[in-house]
Amino acid sequence: MRRINSGFSNRPRICHWGKVAGAISLGMLLGLSFSATFAAGQVAAPPSAIADKSEQRKLYDQAQQALSASRYTDYRKLAVGLEHYPLLPYLEYRYIRRRLSRVGANEIDQFLADYPDSYLAEKLERAWVEKLAERRQWQNVLKYYRADNSTSELKCYQLRARVITSDQTAFDEVVDLWNVGKSQHKACDPLFAAWQDAGYLSDDIAWQRFEKTMQARQRSLARYVSRQMSAPVKELADLYYQVDRNPKLLKQMSRFSEQSDRMQSLILHGLQRLSLRDSKLAIDLWHRYDAQQLFNDEDRLTTQRYIAVRLLRQGHTAETHALLASSPALNTESVIESLVRDALRNQDWQGVAKWIAALPEATQQSERWRYWSARALAQTGTEEAVAKARDIYSEVAGTRSFYGFLASDILQQEYQLLDKPLEVSGPLRDLVASNPAIQRARELLIIGDNLNARREWYHTTQRMSEPEIVAAGKLAESWGWHRNGIQAMIQVSYWDDLGTRFPLAYQEHVESTAKDTTLEPHLLFAIARQESAFTPDARSSAGALGLMQLLPSTAKQTASRAGMRVSNHDLLNPQTNIALGGRYLNQLMEQFGGNRILAAAAYNAGPYRVKQWLNRDENTRVPYDIWIETIPYRETRGYVQNVLAYSVIYGYRLGDKRPFIRDLEAANSL
Repeated sequence: MRRINSGFSNRPRICHWGKVAGAISLGMLLGLSFSATFAAGQVAAPPSAIADKSEQRKLYDQAQQALSASRYTDYRKLAVGLEHYPLLPYLEYRYIRRRLSRVGANEIDQFLADYPDSYLAEKLERAWVEKLAERRQWQNVLKYYRADNSTSELKCYQLRARVITSDQTAFDEVVDLWNVGKSQHKACDPLFAAWQDAGYLSDDIAWQRFEKTMQARQRSLARYVSRQMSAPVKELADLYYQVDRNPKLLKQMSRFSEQSDRMQSLILHGLQRLSLRDSKLAIDLWHRYDAQQLFNDEDRLTTQRYIAVRLLRQGHTAETHALLASSPALNTESVIESLVRDALRNQDWQGVAKWIAALPEATQQSERWRYWSARALAQTGTEEAVAKARDIYSEVAGTRSFYGFLASDILQQEYQLLDKPLEVSGPLRDLVASNPAIQRARELLIIGDNLNARREWYHTTQRMSEPEIVAAGKLAESWGWHRNGIQAMIQVSYWDDLGTRFPLAYQEHVESTAKDTTLEPHLLFAIARQESAFTPDARSSAGALGLMQLLPSTAKQTASRAGMRVSNHDLLNPQTNIALGGRYLNQLMEQFGGNRILAAAAYNAGPYRVKQWLNRDENTRVPYDIWIETIPYRETRGYVQNVLAYSVIYGYRLGDKRPFIRDLEAANSL
């Protein structure tokens, strides 16, 4: 076959900062200049005649169609005109993959040499190892397999190749693949069968995997694993399975009197399962089994901590305190934080102060717990305590955060919104822009292949220095790829570039939706930023779509009210998604009396759950900050805090400052 000159035969040029300029801090990017050394390292630009890629995109589309129809002669002719087009490697990759059953090693080697360390090269290498295993070319499997470009499937192929080529030490590595809490790829089945036939599977290993699968809620797999056990052990596994389904069986203590490690793990698993529904019964049975069995110290503490948290969540405060008093070692950070929140819910300010003081010192110094320490001090009413509380509030108010804004409101002072944009020098920006992988990512983005664009980008930026990541993020931002600009700041842990971190993305659509509803643009921006970081084609595991992460069912109901008809595909359109997301949020605002706190919580957790939480607290109304802090779902708690804080930042970005918490929201206890 005739090789097509790719135009990028060299390794993608990623500048390794330390080799060129030494150790330079991120802050030194501000106003940084570069020598001609950097410019000399850039990839040669394509001829000016093809700087406009519109014609190449047409050719690319035609080449894709030729490949789809297996018209390979036509494809090769079209590819000649794409010599300098960034996405030629995608065509070459696809050309090879479609013929992988009959290509030779030379063609694979040439592609790997042309695009070393690239996303596509690593992808092709994995596919090639799989194909070699399918052909049973075991020596070549060993030749091409790389541990740093592997999957569990490929690892199984590699170990099988070693076994077949008389390397029996490979069996020693099989246990780590077999002993996991999920099903492995079917490619592993022959290896696992050979390993078992060689006598490596013991009852102990089978029991370990059984427990992992049960913990992972892979019950069918657990049943399969139990069939690999000897009869006495399988009988115990069957009992474990029954207790998992009905943990109240543990009340029949005579059935669980056997003194063994396996029986103890069965009992502890059952007690944890029971505590999810009936923590009072679980703690009662725990005391009885603790007297019967010789549990080790670590298992005892783990189980008691688990039950303690469930006791608190189910409102059994006295029982929790009694348990902790009997065993001070149970006071882990997560348990104590639950106790603080329980004290907050009951407005027990002495308890709040007591439990915060029991947290690790570093945790106490977080903005969260300093704020609540100040709140507890202020409630005592003494002049000294109030003065100390104000000092703490002043410290917290110096931060750009949810708690910083709360403290600023208490002190009636301006919010601290430190904004120090990072600036990248022209030479560094040009150098990163000339990287073939970055060029591929941009072109993929332009033609709408967002998935591969993200994969290229992620693969490349993981290998960049911090200054290069910043430059790449700024490039992405300039292209309207806001998610990647935000991610760049996260990767380098730089939080003060508010323009990049909180872009005014899709501003026209946001402002249009704000005018069509009673919403402020600040809140719409904050929700979109929190939900998807402005990724228009975002898809969640729950099926939510687009910028505002709308469930199709919710979107269709909202659209119907507005006299609109939408498909799932429509939800990936920013204008449509923002319009429907805004209308749904507006409905929630109306439902909860214009309270952004409740509307944001409902947007995340659903209005039904928010009503449940309000009904739960009906007889013990609490101030808004306590209500937010004691939201039962950690995700929703963080969500509400972020949305409110982001609204302040977007007010700053829009030049339209608004109070953090509205008078209506502050006046009403929740």
